[in-house]
Amino acid sequence: VQLVESGGGLVQAGGSLRLSCAASGSTFSINAMGWYRQAPGNERELVGVISSSGGSTIYADSVKGRFTISRDNAQNAIYLQMNSLKPEDTAVYSCNTVVGKRVYWGQGTQVTVSS
Repeated sequence: VQLVESGGGLVQAGGSLRLSCAASGSTFSINAMGWYRQAPGNERELVGVISSSGGSTIYADSVKGRFTISRDNAQNAIYLQMNSLKPEDTAVYSCNTVVGKRVYWGQGTQVTVSS
């Protein structure tokens, strides 16, 4: 399984970005997928998770109401719509999934929110 994120960039506070995570390889076995982020000097933290069908999502309290995760299984992709961005959302955002006992990660995409 290979995961590739895209869509990061520099945005002003209050703005929006949409991140994508494209999956390839043994995608038929991909289950739930998640978005994580890691800011400089901080540990990686969970942003949210979406179920295999896309019918269920959970979010970290810090992003609830501002971020939305969706997926398109026909395109083997998940998305992270980020609205009302804050400087504290600045981080490298990565997607992941678990297949069997193995955890797969993308390379990450940088999101920088200026004040």
